[in-house]
Amino acid sequence: MKKYQSKVVKVGPYFLGGRNPVRVQSMCMTDTRDAAATVKQILELEKAGCEIVRVAVPDMAAAKTIGPIKKRIHIPLVADIHFDYKLALECVKQGIDKIRINPGNIGSREKVEAVVKACQAKKIPIRIGVNVGSIEKDLLQKYGPTPQAAVISALRHVKILEDLKFYNILISIKFSDVPQMVAGYRILAKKAQYPLHLGITHAGTAYMGTLKNAIGIGALLQEGIGATIRVSLTAPPVEEIKAGLAILSAAGVRQIGPELISCPTCGRTEIDLLGLTAKVEKILLGIKKPLKVAVMGCVVNGPGEAREADIGIAGGKKCGAIFVKGKVLKSVSEDKLLGEFLKELKKLV
Repeated sequence: MKKYQSKVVKVGPYFLGGRNPVRVQSMCMTDTRDAAATVKQILELEKAGCEIVRVAVPDMAAAKTIGPIKKRIHIPLVADIHFDYKLALECVKQGIDKIRINPGNIGSREKVEAVVKACQAKKIPIRIGVNVGSIEKDLLQKYGPTPQAAVISALRHVKILEDLKFYNILISIKFSDVPQMVAGYRILAKKAQYPLHLGITHAGTAYMGTLKNAIGIGALLQEGIGATIRVSLTAPPVEEIKAGLAILSAAGVRQIGPELISCPTCGRTEIDLLGLTAKVEKILLGIKKPLKVAVMGCVVNGPGEAREADIGIAGGKKCGAIFVKGKVLKSVSEDKLLGEFLKELKKLV
């Protein structure tokens, strides 16, 4: 896998870009002004594996809640700000770890400069976030809602910051259309050397949204493009993290926790493969150690085809075999299969 070489930007304890690990993030769906609810959701996201979290900051009351929230969480906090530069200044004062803005909608150069100076003093990075819906009118008239227009828009905003000698920058350009998103980031990767935040905007429900993000984000990750990802879904934020971690693992970028492999059912299957796989998947959610776990329906697709698995189950006639690295440890009846599997799994974690 070739690696797009970007600059490195620090967000909280994490270094993004260069050869650093790709980090997975999400955004709270709570009212940021409700600190208790927001903290509760962030802690749930942390447990699921979220590494960076963003909150909306629509007004000064929300901005003033950043400090109290930060004191109770353990991952970097990002403020999503539009139009009012004073909100950015307050978030910096409150100890925010990163700010997401469009410099073009903040207002005058003096206002942008005030935000930049505040971030510069605290070494806080700024993500320039361009969505297909926020491209400037002149670019839309010339190029339409295209990848080219989004890239030019993003680079315009970058230049605003660079003119102010600010280089602590990340960039995102998001489309809901997968081919456009992929094309846009490919162009951007050739024109800018800042860390790129990947995602599909308003991608849809957990099912379709995950598919779109997996195709778009996965394709770019395979090309070495991307420093951090957010899988946007019309679903609870924890589902975004689950999908994001799965995408990183499937793309061979990072494995965070176990990878479950399982075969499709067929006429040879003589155990409840669907039910067994669902139970194993649920068990694995609480494990952080990288493992490859297999649940196979029969001896044909058992220890042989899944010999790379750290541990697995191969079904038989109302029974199954527990195997490790292709070697069968024991065979038990179907009703004892999950329990025996758990005993062996605990030895590995």
